[in-house]
Amino acid sequence: MDNLEKMRHTLSHVLAAAVLALYPDAKFGIGPAVDNGFYYDIDFGDTKLSDTDLAKIEKKMRGIISRKLPMTKRLSTKSEALDWARDHQQKYKIELIEELPEDAEISFYDMGDLFTDLCKGPHLKDLGQIGAFKLIRIAGAYWRGDEKREMLTRIYGVAFNTEDELAAYVKQQEEAKARDHRKLGKELDLFCFSDLVGAGLPLFTPRGTELRELMANYSLSLRGREGFKKVWTPHITKTDLYKTSGHYAKFGDELFMVHSQVSGEDFAMKPMNCPHHAQIFASRPRTYRDMPVRYMEATTDYRDEKTGELGGLSRVRSLTQDDSHVFCMTTQIKDEVKRLVGIVKELYGTVGMQKLRARLSYRSDEDKYLGDKKLWAMAQDQIKQAAIDNDLDYFEQEGEAAFYGPKIDFMAEDAIGREHQLATIQLDFVQPERFGLEFTNSEGKKERPVMIHHATLGSIERFLSVFIEHTGGWFPFWCAPEQVRIVTVNDKVGKYVAEITKILDDVILEKPLKHNELRYTVDDSADSLGKKIKRATEMKIPAVMVVGPKDAEEKIVSIRLRDGEEKIKLNKLTAYLKKLS
Repeated sequence: MDNLEKMRHTLSHVLAAAVLALYPDAKFGIGPAVDNGFYYDIDFGDTKLSDTDLAKIEKKMRGIISRKLPMTKRLSTKSEALDWARDHQQKYKIELIEELPEDAEISFYDMGDLFTDLCKGPHLKDLGQIGAFKLIRIAGAYWRGDEKREMLTRIYGVAFNTEDELAAYVKQQEEAKARDHRKLGKELDLFCFSDLVGAGLPLFTPRGTELRELMANYSLSLRGREGFKKVWTPHITKTDLYKTSGHYAKFGDELFMVHSQVSGEDFAMKPMNCPHHAQIFASRPRTYRDMPVRYMEATTDYRDEKTGELGGLSRVRSLTQDDSHVFCMTTQIKDEVKRLVGIVKELYGTVGMQKLRARLSYRSDEDKYLGDKKLWAMAQDQIKQAAIDNDLDYFEQEGEAAFYGPKIDFMAEDAIGREHQLATIQLDFVQPERFGLEFTNSEGKKERPVMIHHATLGSIERFLSVFIEHTGGWFPFWCAPEQVRIVTVNDKVGKYVAEITKILDDVILEKPLKHNELRYTVDDSADSLGKKIKRATEMKIPAVMVVGPKDAEEKIVSIRLRDGEEKIKLNKLTAYLKKLS
């Protein structure tokens, strides 16, 4: 653990000490360090806290820090630890301690003589080493993430080595708030939610549907160019499919179950597509001449996510994946991964998120992975070599692999410097084995194919949450739901507007999607020109054409873009619009 993480962990203890001083009956859950800061889950009983209470808690924290108290580790037996927790009436700590082995050596950290907490550590040597911090918000959190357990109050803080770093982070968060996809989704009329439909089940408006289909079609077109063929699979399946694949044992509690009233069989709403694609591969004999076999599908999957973890489009219960699977020989892995990396780089370059890092996600020593460890070692070597061969900026991380194989997870940086895991490439030797997939090799013998999983956008809903915030709602011209809006100065330009729309109707944009017709509307309402332009700007229309009598007379079009205004001759309009895309 680096010094910054130690500082953040120490601050969670300072937060708990401050809370205890202000609210003596508080009961404490857990308080870890997290990315950019720390939090503590606390039961305040009947006392209800809000963000307005953060200032007094932070003031108390600063007073404690000024004393520069030492952080001292001490060890105890399970019996001693339980006595401490019972004496302090800390029921959540009692629960944690009771789950430990009888012979466990349990560690505590003392903050001078002011505060003691059950903790593995490590921490700073003393509070004098603490840098810049700020409490930022209060949220609810179920104890141990279980919706059937107590709802605790989670207090979040951020912490950095210097005040400048803290100020930069706060500024980034203010920008993020303005770009929040939930706020922009409503303002730009892209998607909505309905209590009657259910939490985590987004509804896309015509504008939002246009955007999501443009992105999905672009992803499919890139893979279609590389030899992938579309397939289609149903939205429910017998649970036997997921029991065979191994998904049922790992993710059974996330399945939406469906019971047939006719046959009495149990079905599940599909949470992923790989077992289905494996069945298409297995539907007829294959030889080495067929390999590789490449399938793709943009299809909606369903996962019974916990209500407390849902958030806008970032985490939903109905997620649409631009999914694809390659079935290939081991000798073809290198070329297939290179092909997929190229697709990822091209798509994210097009959407303006060129800065990509690759996380090589490996298995850990936990007993949650399927398959032979020797196959895993070979697959992880293949993944690393692929990262080197494709000149990826990569880092390695244990414990992030899929249960069936290692992954290359692509981390894309958005416009305000945040990193998001989106695209993925995964090697799988396990499912071909479990499903008994095979092909006949050049020697006439049966051989197992390798399965490569790939999603370019990942969950389209999650991608859109990132993309909306990355662009701030100012989408690139090619994928804006409404690319052009014509606004009239008065009601005397109808004939000229008809000339313009005739041209727009014939415009075919060729990049990045071929045969993409221009999307436009006409605002010829009786409102003032100022109001019309304001409406178009609020909807973040990339190109606004202002048409008045003088424009009609001179056969020009005045086009307002986000970064300026241009006057284009009518006979040059088609070429100009193609250039915008």
